[in-house]
Amino acid sequence: MRKMIDIDFGSSRYNELVELRYKILLEPLGLKFLDSFRPEEANYLHIGCVESLDDRLVGGLILAPLDDEKIRMMQVAVDTIYQGEGIGRELVKYAEKRAKEAGYSQIVMHAMLSVVSFYEKLGYQAAGDPFEEQGITFVKMVKKL
Repeated sequence: MRKMIDIDFGSSRYNELVELRYKILLEPLGLKFLDSFRPEEANYLHIGCVESLDDRLVGGLILAPLDDEKIRMMQVAVDTIYQGEGIGRELVKYAEKRAKEAGYSQIVMHAMLSVVSFYEKLGYQAAGDPFEEQGITFVKMVKKL
């Protein structure tokens, strides 16, 4: 059984989430996690998925406020061992719930081309043309809450 949790910035669980995001999202692309971004993350909502049996963090994401209405979902990561088990979907649904509870009316994100259909199935819509950042092609996607 798994549970969704809020993760406190700077906690040991936060450090686990940073490591997971690095391992799944950045390392395969040859990118580094820059510690200079950590202070920025203090104002973000950090969400994790924990395996109840061994208290292992198996997935996570961050929500970054953009303004009073919009929040940006970023760095959705699921441990490769657990991919394909619905954890990503559970994380996104929990993030939407938390964003709505916090008073936001819209979630935006930059989705890599390879995961656009995943987010479309969850009700997200492409907004604008694909664009490139650091050699990766993204599509801006939005969902009203």
